[in-house]
Amino acid sequence: MLDAKQRKNIKHGLSVAIVLKQDQQSGLLTDGIVRDILTSSPNHPHGIKVRLMSGEVGRVKEIY
Repeated sequence: MLDAKQRKNIKHGLSVAIVLKQDQQSGLLTDGIVRDILTSSPNHPHGIKVRLMSGEVGRVKEIY
């Protein structure tokens, strides 16, 4: 399984599960396809921030 905390593992068009800002407490995951990668650093301890095709923004927790 790829590490969702490494930017190099996140690609446009990839199917992922993200946690939205309002869902961080509950840990509820939202599935979608990566449209934009918003984190510029090579890694992030809470996951790489992305925008999905649906327009939702959150941090990647799982890569499918």
